Amino acid sequence: MRPLLSLLFRYPDFRRLFVAELVVFGSDWFVMVPLLVLLPELTGSGTWGAFVLAADTGITALVLPYAGTIADRLDRKKVMVTANLACLGVLLLLLFVRSAGTAWLAIAVVGGVAVAKGFYSPAASASLPNVVPPEQLGLATTLAGSAWGTMAVVGASLGGILTAVFSPYACFWIAAAALVGAALLGSRIRGPLQVPRDAAEPPARAFAAIGEALRYIGGRPTVRALVTVKSAVGLGNGVLTVFPLLAAVYGVGPIGAGLLFALRGLGALVGPFALRPLLTRRALLFPGLALSMSTYGLAYLGVSVLTWFPLVLVLVFLAHFAAGSNWTMSNYALQTEVPDRLRGRVFATDLMLATLSISISQLGVAAAVDTLDARVILAGCGAVTLLYAVGWWLATRRLSLTSAPAVS
Repeated sequence: MRPLLSLLFRYPDFRRLFVAELVVFGSDWFVMVPLLVLLPELTGSGTWGAFVLAADTGITALVLPYAGTIADRLDRKKVMVTANLACLGVLLLLLFVRSAGTAWLAIAVVGGVAVAKGFYSPAASASLPNVVPPEQLGLATTLAGSAWGTMAVVGASLGGILTAVFSPYACFWIAAAALVGAALLGSRIRGPLQVPRDAAEPPARAFAAIGEALRYIGGRPTVRALVTVKSAVGLGNGVLTVFPLLAAVYGVGPIGAGLLFALRGLGALVGPFALRPLLTRRALLFPGLALSMSTYGLAYLGVSVLTWFPLVLVLVFLAHFAAGSNWTMSNYALQTEVPDRLRGRVFATDLMLATLSISISQLGVAAAVDTLDARVILAGCGAVTLLYAVGWWLATRRLSLTSAPAVS
């Protein structure tokens, strides 16, 4: 804990960026878990929950290429603060989702929130190397990677509990207040969040800027491998739609659904810290990425055959321990491989591919959730991730990151 606390206290801009991300992720969970419980109750169908998840990821994926260009061309702090305030304005419309006839509004709101998140995420990811020195980047990336897992534990569990004790609408109010806090924290970041650009260099047009980033990725096999690695877990992410239904199968209700999401978050929180030593052993990053993907797939294949809920929670934790490690390792490698002027666009491409794969998985589950048993869906998602992991490893087995980090 001492190095982590030292990092937070010695670098105030990193602390503000990190805490703002905690708040943003927490608000996300205070929206999503209550909605995934509320919509089946209002409509009598699990399909609406799948549509909400698909809208969240699919719309984010559509805006990410342009959002990455914005993150490289405009003040990243202003981009993040504006995104938080826009998200707040849209989020309050969830208070009007009260019946099956207004369920469509939940999808529209989640779509609007997804647009705001699409602008926030690449700006925040690209900013990280500019708020800590290079020798602290590995630890900072690990801690930043834990933000999602931390708030998945807190937000998902509290979201499930408060939904059961009070109502989903109380959670929506809490999420709105959290976004105000995130905007205030972001506005207090003092230092620049990007390297100064050459004033004599005219800014590239949006499509030309996107094309430049794609050519950069296409010409570098290691970067190309890194921006495709998250898709393995993404293609298995349809399991999230099944969580509320799985909780109902075991008779544990909204609190059980919250626990499933919370153990997912706990795994994502612990994984990056447990495997942080790999970040200093760059030759092991590619094997570690392949192992983490395979573990996720195998864990959900295991969940599909279990009948005891506590053991289900253990395997969900293991799956997302691997997924969180995968996310942090690939993010760190990209942070060190990609120059600042391209970092926003490369991270946007990385996130776009990940969220597109998540959307494909969730739409596939949406088509089957009312006709197939939840355990069959879990087995299918686990098998898809495992097959992708094997294919990715065969395609990248000769690649490695053996050179020293070259952050710029």
